[in-house]
Amino acid sequence: MEDLNAILAPGMLVRHPDHSDWGTGQVQSNISGRVTVNFRHQGKITIDSSRVPLVPVFDGST
Repeated sequence: MEDLNAILAPGMLVRHPDHSDWGTGQVQSNISGRVTVNFRHQGKITIDSSRVPLVPVFDGST
């Protein structure tokens, strides 16, 4: 299975597919499959990208 989170770079906006209530998050880092995201309504979370396919947000909506 291909890791689509590998394209995520610091500054990009994403959403968590299972937690829409967290709002839009900004990628802080993406190192060795561990993506750290600062979510608007949840704070900073580190995600195992092999388990959670984050959804890129391109329109800036929250």
